[in-house]
Amino acid sequence: MAISPEQLPSGAAEVAHTHPEVWAAYAALGKACAEAGPLDRRTVRLVKLALAIGALSEGAVHSHARRALAEGVGAEELKHVALLAIPTLGLPQAAKGLTWIEDITEKAAARGASSGPDRG
Repeated sequence: MAISPEQLPSGAAEVAHTHPEVWAAYAALGKACAEAGPLDRRTVRLVKLALAIGALSEGAVHSHARRALAEGVGAEELKHVALLAIPTLGLPQAAKGLTWIEDITEKAAARGASSGPDRG
């Protein structure tokens, strides 16, 4: 699933707009890596989320959490990825990842609740 520059965090969007050829090469590399092995898309998304947590990259965690939700991965599955980080990365780093995931899942839940029928 390709992501448009408008959907990117501000820093990445700036690179995409200012240097579209660099962004195109970067996007092609990401696609090639994702398709290089036997993992299905769902598993690739969860692994990329875990890597983002391990790299302590808030922006990447937000991006992968957003994209995972859009691809049908549940909020509890995303939070489980952060919990799995505890023994390897330590509680403080895993807690950061969990907080960053919740930034996205709570926004998504609020949008879902606000877009439902008005029962008032």
